[in-house]
Amino acid sequence: MSLEEKTIKKDIVYKGRILNVEVHDVELPDGTMSKREILKHNGAVAILALTSKKEVLLVEQYRKAAERVTLEIPAGKLDLGENPLDCAVRELKEETGYQVSKEHFSKIYDTHVAVGYSSELISIYFVDNIDSNILGNLKLDEDEFLNVKRYSLDEVYDMLDKNILTDSKTIIALEWLRRRS
Repeated sequence: MSLEEKTIKKDIVYKGRILNVEVHDVELPDGTMSKREILKHNGAVAILALTSKKEVLLVEQYRKAAERVTLEIPAGKLDLGENPLDCAVRELKEETGYQVSKEHFSKIYDTHVAVGYSSELISIYFVDNIDSNILGNLKLDEDEFLNVKRYSLDEVYDMLDKNILTDSKTIIALEWLRRRS
């Protein structure tokens, strides 16, 4: 049996800078009708960056949706049509000041953030041996404010184990690193 849901009608109920909200009338596999509310997003990248001193770079920022300051690996949204690897190079530079050429990046995973209602796909990359003594100027978006932090592997694993880090892309990347070590 096919599990595909066929879209019969689609309404865009909100067009935003980062996402759009769509309501789809769908025909289910058994022929009945239902509605699906979907957040459409261009996608994003995230970068697990490890310095030559084995420090993990995290960014601290206030997240309005969670109403709290979070610690996350550097990340950012894809521009329309942008290559994810090019975006990873750009976002690492913008959010941490580190300029690293793309041949030093390796892909860890692609992950759907909330596959039940969002199209957002985040590509997670890894880069290591960043010179920890070099930190350039940040080039943040006009409405973006963050602090760059460095943590030892023991510190980030402790934060994972104590559930201090709650951002899913960060958890995925750090658990990948812990398993790899």
